[in-house]
Amino acid sequence: MAGNTSTPGASVAARTLALLGTFDSTHRVLSLSDMAARAGLPLPTAHRLAGELERWGALVRRPDGRYVIGSRLWDLGLLAPIQSGIREVAKPFLHDLYAATTATVHLAIREGTVALYLDRISGKESVPVVSRVGGRLPLTATGVGKVLLAHAPNDIREEVMASLTRITPHTIVNPKLLDEQLRRVHDEGYATTVEEMTLGACSVAVPVRGPDGVVAALGMVVPSISGRLPRIVAALQVAAQGIGRSLGAPTRVGGPPPGGRGVAEP
Repeated sequence: MAGNTSTPGASVAARTLALLGTFDSTHRVLSLSDMAARAGLPLPTAHRLAGELERWGALVRRPDGRYVIGSRLWDLGLLAPIQSGIREVAKPFLHDLYAATTATVHLAIREGTVALYLDRISGKESVPVVSRVGGRLPLTATGVGKVLLAHAPNDIREEVMASLTRITPHTIVNPKLLDEQLRRVHDEGYATTVEEMTLGACSVAVPVRGPDGVVAALGMVVPSISGRLPRIVAALQVAAQGIGRSLGAPTRVGGPPPGGRGVAEP
């Protein structure tokens, strides 16, 4: 919840930002009264500011009168250097990967303790996919999330490990087991999930490296990875290395993917 901004000294900008700050991953749709209460604003002030934000495109008022974040904020967010740079550089590689596999591919970065999806191309296979551009999903139940968590600072890993949530019957919620898996992800250079985020969907992901280390994760969602893992990892690694070179990452010489040398197409 945003701090109290009802004091006379609070600026218009502070009150406006407080109103926007009432939205988070668990409060995606809010009524005007809820926004006012969470921001610590008088209802008339919240009404006036919400109207201005709606006209500008930062908020959208739904038919039921409640508000959601508008696309104008997402458009601005894409201008942030780390997001716009990686997304634009990665886009042709995502298209190449999709063309070679027809599977759903996506690019994500770590935002605090969640994975933020910067881009996604939907595959032709009938696989349930919950990721969306601009969406956030747990680091612990997604392939890209596990890659990002495996390369995250210790304090982030400790914070995530302290509040593991079961999403499906297959989600790993044992801290010791997850920690062992993350160590393998870090050492082997790829992560997998089997129905941990969504039943009927498996994912594979690899790190994308910049000049100073891992900056993103590149992933693929498929109905099954049985017998396909070496080739999926190989295809992802080729694309990730291409993105990394474009970002100025030093050339890395890696070993073969699991089970063999793999090929470019799964």
